[in-house]
Parts: sequence; structure tokens; C-alpha cells
Amino acid sequence: MAIHLTPTELAREAGMHRREVIVKCMELEVPIYQGRIDKTLFLSALKEHQKAKPGPARPQLAGA
Repeated sequence: MAIHLTPTELAREAGMHRREVIVKCMELEVPIYQGRIDKTLFLSALKEHQKAKPGPARPQLAGA
């Protein structure tokens, strides 16, 4: 099982588009070294980013 993947391969495994993978790498400061991305580092950084991101606010229901 390969750990260092190209953006295209990683996009396929993560269910994303290639460009999204590259943009997320830049946002999350995940290095792309010689055209390859560490799959484990990318997925863990993405997971942490999604956990830290607050969800949409739920409206308060009257009388609740």
C-alpha cells in the first residue's frame, strides 16, 4: 500500500478533485515533495481541520 501519492491518486482515494487536494495542501500546510503527498499526513490534517471548523449555527426554536 503506497503512502506517498500524486495529487490525482490521492484525490481518487479521498473522493475529491485533484485541484481541491492541492488547494487543501496549501491551506493546511501539507508539503508536496517531488509531486507526491503523504496520504496519512494529508488525511489527518484534513480531519483535524474539519473538527476545528465550527458547524452551522442551529436556530433557536421558540418555546424550546
